[in-house]
Formats: sequence, C-alpha cells, structure tokens
Amino acid sequence: MMALPAAARGLVACAALCAAALAAPALRPDAHTPWTTVALLAALYAFCELPARCRLLGRASGGAAPLGAGTFFPVLLAAALLLPPAAAALTALPGALAARVEERPAGPRRVWRAAQLAVAAWAASRTAELLGGPAALVPARFPRILLVALAAAVVFSLVLTALDGAVRVAAERRPVRTAWRGLLVPALAPHTVHGLAGLTTAVLWRSPYGPVAALFVLLPMYLSCWVFAQYHRERAAHQATVRALVQAVDLKDTYTRGHSERVGRASVLIARELGMAEERVEVIRFAGILHDVGKLGVPTRVLRKDGPLTPEERRVVELHPEYGHEIVRGIGFLGEARAAILHHHERMDGSGYPYGLSGHEIPEFARVVAVADAFDAMTSTRSYSRARPVGTALAELRRCAGTQFDPRMVRALARALDRHGWQTAVTSDEPTPPASTVPLLPGPRPHAPGAMADPGAPLHGPHPFEPSTGPRPYGEPVPGAGPGAAPVSRRGRR
Repeated sequence: MMALPAAARGLVACAALCAAALAAPALRPDAHTPWTTVALLAALYAFCELPARCRLLGRASGGAAPLGAGTFFPVLLAAALLLPPAAAALTALPGALAARVEERPAGPRRVWRAAQLAVAAWAASRTAELLGGPAALVPARFPRILLVALAAAVVFSLVLTALDGAVRVAAERRPVRTAWRGLLVPALAPHTVHGLAGLTTAVLWRSPYGPVAALFVLLPMYLSCWVFAQYHRERAAHQATVRALVQAVDLKDTYTRGHSERVGRASVLIARELGMAEERVEVIRFAGILHDVGKLGVPTRVLRKDGPLTPEERRVVELHPEYGHEIVRGIGFLGEARAAILHHHERMDGSGYPYGLSGHEIPEFARVVAVADAFDAMTSTRSYSRARPVGTALAELRRCAGTQFDPRMVRALARALDRHGWQTAVTSDEPTPPASTVPLLPGPRPHAPGAMADPGAPLHGPHPFEPSTGPRPYGEPVPGAGPGAAPVSRRGRR
C-alpha cells in the first residue's frame, strides 16, 4: 500500500473493516446461513469474473478480458433478494478478490473492490429485507416484488457511487465538490437492468425449477454484457488511435493546435444536418479530426518555417493528403474517412489537388471536410491572423460554393450554425514553447496580449494549408503563388 496516499490507505482499511463487520454475522453458528445458496452464488459470480482473470480464456475470447471486475452485477443483486444481508455480502468476496486488476498496486485495489461490492450487496439486501422482498419471492407477488428489486438496485448503485467518489477524493485528490460528478446518472440505468435480471434469477431460483433454471436467465445476460464490453473496448481503442495521431500532428505543427478537433466538430454538424446515419457521423468526425494527419510526412523545417516557402517546398506541402492517406490506409475502422483525408483539398471546379477531381467525383466525406476545414480556418484566431466573424466566413463560403465547395454542404453548415451556434477556442496565439514544455494533450491556449493581428492590416496570403483572404475564392492561388513564381509566406499553414 506504500504507493497509495495515506488517505487512500485509510479508506481501503476502513472499507475492509466495514465489509468484515457486515459479513461477520453470517459466520455465527446460530445464524442459520443457507451455505449452499451462498456457495453457489459466490461460485457463479467468481466464474463470471474468471475470463478477466485467466489468460487462456482471455485469449480464447479475442485477446481481451470480456468483463472487468465487478461488472456482472445480476448475480449479486439476485443474492441480495435471496439471502440475508450478511450472507449477501459474502457472495461478492471470492469473485472480487480473484478479479483481474489492470493497474498497480493490485493488492489494495482488489481489497477495495471486494469491500466495496460487499458493502453494496449488504445494503441492497437490507433494503429488500426491509421491504419484505424475500417473503414475496415465493409465490412471486408482482408488482410488489418488482418495486423491491428496483429499490435494491438503486441502493446498490448509490452505495457504489458514494464509495467511488470517496476513493476519487482520497486516492486522486479530487475536490469534494466535483468528485461525484458524472458517476450516478450513467450507472443507474445499467444497474436497474441488472436488478431486473437479478429478480428473474431469484424468482426462478425459488421456483420448483430450482437454481439450474436461473442459469438460463444469466447466460444470455452474461453474453450481452460480454458483447457490450467488447464494443466499448474496441471503441476505446479507436479513440486512442485517433488521439495519438492528432497529438503527433499538434506537437509537430503547433501553429494550428486544436484545429483538427474543431474541424471534426464542424463536420459532425454538417453530417447531422444532412441526415446521415449515426455510424457515418462518427466516421466523418474521425475524418475531420484526421484530415491533416499527412503533416506527419511533411518535413518539420517546412511546417515551422517562418520565411517564405519556395516552389519546391510548396509542392512538398501539397503532398500532405497523400501522406495522410498512406498513414491511415491500414486502419480499417476509418472506412470512408480515408477518402476524405486524401481528397479534402479537391475543388468542385477540378482545380484542386492531389488528383484534380471535380463535382461529385469528389467523395461526399471529402466535400464535407473541405467546408468544415475552410470554415474553421477563417473563424480561428491565431498569432498571425485575426478570426473572421461567423457571418463573414459563411458569406465567403457561399461565394465560393459551386467553384470550390459543394453548395449543399455550405447550406447544411449554415443551417446547423443557425440552430446550434459556434464557439471557437483561441489557438496558437502564444509563442511556441520549447519542445520539453509542449503539453502532451492538445488544447486551446490562453490569449497572449498583442498576439492578434492589427485589425486594419492585410491578412496573410494563401498557402496549401490556409485560405486566401483577399477578394478571390478560398485557397485560390494569388498571382505568383504557383511553381516557379514568387514564394508564399509560411504563416497560415492549415
């Protein structure tokens, strides 16, 4: 326990002592504890945690534990309805102590989880006992027994939430006023469903069919929990992959930190306004977030160059969509996002890059991201340019609709902004810190006095990463901007 703060060690010790005190009455000779039921339920709960503990079963289930510690609560809630409070507390101990622990120190974490579940099971059983639940199981009296089960599940959830918040305060040193935020509401719905499954299990357990029939309730419930857990593990892996790529881009080009997340948000607004299915909306969010991942293939000296770009350097930067496509080619879950990363600089009139596609030859996702990308570039305040008002940016997008942008996407963004509004965070308006002090997580920076451009000064010229801000369409080359012509300033890289 030496790795834990003193307050956390004290909390774990107090929880363990409390759980022991609550379970102790079941061990008295005169307690008449139904040990057969206790043993069966404890073994069943431990078996439900076994895949998370056993490496062989974990590999057989796809390389990841199907469930974490204490996630399969129907067994504990069935015990709360079938057993006296002290005996119900005992059923949680073997499975919780044997459950897999991902983080160290493992010993105190197991003790804490076992004590937490024992106390919660005791409280749920005591609630059911006070409401006459055990007597209503045989014969099952509905809806009374249903209300008893729901009350037990709510109390079970409240106790777990209270203890989770307490450990946040003690071990993570979170402020008391925020430690319980976001814990109870997400837990109530699944705990209520588990309570209903526990009720069905308890009713069948006490029925003439006996405990074997109860397993037919728990098996499909367990499989559904397994699938749900696998889905969330996969989703978390996807999010981690995207976050790692975005961090890499933001650390390499600090001028536009936060731009990727905002482009993802604007892309989602457009997609939802177009009525896209939710699974496509999630993919288009990835497309917006990762649209500039190809910057990783552009030399850092070019990305951070303060002087003008040479024609050769400009040609290098215009390869970033192809670099991005190569980087994400093997990431299967991105789906249509890969095409958006490759083609988000194409133009409706065919004058874009890298392949000069036109009109509906350009993939739909790329047309969405192009509008979101341009909108954020124009409405973001950076050290080298002042943000345009949302209305001005929309007017510019409308002016370029049909030549550079898909008019349908521009109209969808305008409707979405009328409904939801838009808030931008100030980005890249401080001098770039030394490499050792660049934060690991991307995010907005506080505004630096004097960093905003003079409102009357002309904005910087166009670049493959930045729109033209003169009277010509967004991103349209100014005279002399092409190969062999006068170089273009580096500032404004998008």
